Amino acid sequence: MRKTGQLLAVAAFLCFAQSSFAQESSSDGDAPPPVAGPASALRDIFSAACSHDEVAFKKFLTERNAGSFGRLTVSARTELMKRFVLLSDPGKPTASANAAGRPIVSCATPYGTAEIQIGGTDLHDAIAFLPVDLREASDPDTGAARHVMFGMVREDGNWKVLSIGLLLLDLPSLEVEWDQAEISSSEQQALDSLKQVATAIEAYRKLYSRLPESLEKLGPPKKGGASPEAAGLLGVDLAAGKKNGYTFRYVIVGANDVGAPAQYELAATPSVYGRTGKNSFFRDTMGTIHGGDHQGGIGDAKDPQVK
Repeated sequence: MRKTGQLLAVAAFLCFAQSSFAQESSSDGDAPPPVAGPASALRDIFSAACSHDEVAFKKFLTERNAGSFGRLTVSARTELMKRFVLLSDPGKPTASANAAGRPIVSCATPYGTAEIQIGGTDLHDAIAFLPVDLREASDPDTGAARHVMFGMVREDGNWKVLSIGLLLLDLPSLEVEWDQAEISSSEQQALDSLKQVATAIEAYRKLYSRLPESLEKLGPPKKGGASPEAAGLLGVDLAAGKKNGYTFRYVIVGANDVGAPAQYELAATPSVYGRTGKNSFFRDTMGTIHGGDHQGGIGDAKDPQVK
């Protein structure tokens, strides 16, 4: 496991404002009882965060936060789960209990194991607060543990995460911030992928003295060795025309696809404009890459050159 000083900070991805949260009235005699207690729910969300299980993790978010969680990109959802266990890599969770019967979650990764101990519940009708200690399992120094108070709220008969420390978990307020942080990274990845596709096309041309009919021809063979039908020059994602939030388009220019004179164009457009990227990228027949904001449409050679 990464050293304690290198652990990811929970507070960096949380904010102070949450406009509302649902509460179940204690005077409503017809309301169903909670499926599990707050300590059990917190144990399960740590287990889900440890293994990067999005489906299980989402069950323990309030309705408002769950909707925002579903709209985040895959990498942003993973990033949030990492912050619950302060680990960069997915692990294998193991649940147990201490002598007092309070839950303990161990999250084992290739780099070590985090141990999360959940303390006693301070229950107030539909709201509960639970102290949590998180430390490196191999470190016997209890003073080195991170101490965080988690708030839980009972919503529709189930316990959901409300707050971490003094901060309310408010994912809707973080959507725009997360998107902006991700766009720069995904656009650079799209440029790198566009260049990778072009390199694969030129390698195919050199091997078979013509251009591939489609990106699919550059993909890995399902069985046997490489061939003109599956040259093994690109991974499955790029051969299918989609990777890291961008869609890739390949067009042979003119009727001739044989030999060095054959020409082609490449385009990369954000799969979800404004969330996975804003700029569209275009590689012209001369090999120059251009980029510009086309509101999710295909770019062209009139856009500024991108290095």
